[in-house]
Amino acid sequence: MTAWVGRCAGGVLYKKHFFRLVPVLVVLFFMSACGYHFAGSAANRLAAGQSLWVSFIRVEIDSPSAQTVLRRALLEECHALRGLYPSDSLATADLSIKGSLRTYSTQAMSYSKLDQVKEYRLTVAVDLELFRKGESTPFWKGTIQSYQDFPANTDLGLQRSSEAAALAAASHILAQKFLMAVEQAY
Repeated sequence: MTAWVGRCAGGVLYKKHFFRLVPVLVVLFFMSACGYHFAGSAANRLAAGQSLWVSFIRVEIDSPSAQTVLRRALLEECHALRGLYPSDSLATADLSIKGSLRTYSTQAMSYSKLDQVKEYRLTVAVDLELFRKGESTPFWKGTIQSYQDFPANTDLGLQRSSEAAALAAASHILAQKFLMAVEQAY
């Protein structure tokens, strides 16, 4: 009689674990059927040691420093994260980036008790294209957006300095998003 009770208890435990496993298997099945898969491939990978040329970013809005800051951030992040080095010219570059600044805006994000602006948000959106040497069609094309919050200040010099620092930070985030988007494209 005790052997029968032991088998029943074991059978109940087995069924209990089985019923926990079934929903996991069902979810995995439906995820794979819906097109979820690992993105990116070796062909999308940016290999270290390649040269990179970043053309001047076209600016369609009134921001004189945005183009320089964005270009510098793209070069710095590509070098730091993927080992790409800046090229002397477009003709000698293995990869080249073209782009245009679509959005550059600042909005008030938070207010003090006295209803004065306490914090701003700088938003930047850029259309970018990545080309391989000798190719006329882009290897990757898309729009990347980034933002950075910065404190408000009554002193105009400090306010502009904070906005410039926010632009630099947003540009670096944008460059990181660009690298991820290129390598995760499929």
